[in-house]
Amino acid sequence: MITWNNLDTVKAYEALKGVAKVDLAKVMAGESGAARVKKYSVPMAEGMAYNYAAKQVDDDVLAALAALAEEMQLTEKFEALYNGEVINTGEKRMVLHHMTRGQLGNAVEADGGDKRAFYLNEQKKIAEFANKVHNGEITNAAGEKFTTVVQIGIGGSDLGPRAMYLALENWAKVNNTFKMEAKFISNVDPDDAAAVLAGVDVAHSIFVLVSKSGTTLETLTNESFVKDALKNAGLDASKHMIAVTSETSPLAKSADYLAAFFMDDYIGGRFSSTSGVGGAVLSLAFGPEVFAQFLDGAAAADKTATNKNIFENPALLDALIGVYERNVLGYQNTAVLPYSQALSRFPAHLQQLDMESNGKSVNRFGEPVNYVTGPVIFGEPGTNGQHSFYQLLHQGTDIIPLQFLGFKNSQMGTDVVIQGSTSQQKLCANVAAQIVAFACGKANDNRNKNFEGGRPSSIIIGEQLTPASLGALLSHFENKVMYQGFVWNINSFDQEGVQLGKVLAQKVLAHDTEGALSVYSDLLNI
Repeated sequence: MITWNNLDTVKAYEALKGVAKVDLAKVMAGESGAARVKKYSVPMAEGMAYNYAAKQVDDDVLAALAALAEEMQLTEKFEALYNGEVINTGEKRMVLHHMTRGQLGNAVEADGGDKRAFYLNEQKKIAEFANKVHNGEITNAAGEKFTTVVQIGIGGSDLGPRAMYLALENWAKVNNTFKMEAKFISNVDPDDAAAVLAGVDVAHSIFVLVSKSGTTLETLTNESFVKDALKNAGLDASKHMIAVTSETSPLAKSADYLAAFFMDDYIGGRFSSTSGVGGAVLSLAFGPEVFAQFLDGAAAADKTATNKNIFENPALLDALIGVYERNVLGYQNTAVLPYSQALSRFPAHLQQLDMESNGKSVNRFGEPVNYVTGPVIFGEPGTNGQHSFYQLLHQGTDIIPLQFLGFKNSQMGTDVVIQGSTSQQKLCANVAAQIVAFACGKANDNRNKNFEGGRPSSIIIGEQLTPASLGALLSHFENKVMYQGFVWNINSFDQEGVQLGKVLAQKVLAHDTEGALSVYSDLLNI
């Protein structure tokens, strides 16, 4: 029987707090450091590896984390989730995003049918539609092919799909699977939509409106912006737009769209990149076969996340080390640092995924918790970040755990040799150097040039960023966030914090304000 307990009531947590702390600078120096790098590594799906040698852990800490995972029944809770139990207590819903890419457990019946079959059917519909667009069976009014796809959505309807598109754009071009350029409109700031529309040929563009409810203010506002642009160009908007929404939304059966593809309430926006939310734009941009490879990679990583042995379950191990850093070592932030330009927007997606999921101060039953929960997530690609905020990471007053992502090979295969090494070798040399520099530091009598070290990091290493490895990487972080939510006994699958600002914004627009809200409205000339 599964029990849901607060972290501070668990015996294994008390034991974890009593384990001796690791002197990272000491254990990472010399031959002991070399041995750690070889020892503390876990295989991941799609040939990747999670290496945590530069984390502040040793065998004693890891044994205590394994005991915590067992006492808190973490893999059993994941099993309950993918078998369809109501894990989202805030909204009283199942959590089924894993089912968009595979069947981990039992069949789940809801809404009058098998949910896996429902998701597969939507993927099939999207694939058929994308193929017809690519083959010229679906065209604009002049019978010409669409060349650009523009996604209109915000939050999880933008950050994940945009990050995935950018991650695969160059790979697709090199591998001859690039079909259509993709653009994204998300911000209600009119400059966002205006800039995108000014840079595309609307006559040859197909627009994907993404809103589960069909009522998202920012998205519907931007839809109107797009419809005006199409009308001004003498075009019928209904021949240029498709919707990704729920079956019960006002968009579902509207004549305003060429087609509608469906998602449901069991998939949160930030977990929706493997649903139709990511599926439509990625299938149109790269072809359904590439999206299928992406799903396969995610499914493979999901399977590893079911392993009860934390040393064979990289997502669970990553999650537990993160909890140790947050709740025992007291670190408040985590920096995600991809040494891959293709992952330029991946940290932004992970920022929403993590902070919207685990930015909670009450447990699953609405009771306040007496311990810290989700960290602040931020990041940028290396090596750019090295010339920006790494100064604080190296010598600032706060220790910030780091999560590096690196690949042995570039996506495009184009390189140049300068001073005896290629650009890709220089990139990889930089990430290796940073890991050791953060961990070991460098003593100097000049305090301005002294590096204390002891700054923990992990790295996920892959051969190359491909659709399958990207899917596995996405799944890894989704499952990491889920497991941390289980440890903290919070509901990672609602987002009530998003709602208050929306309600007050509506009051401002209706001129139903008082106090400070009224004054700010006047200051902004609303």
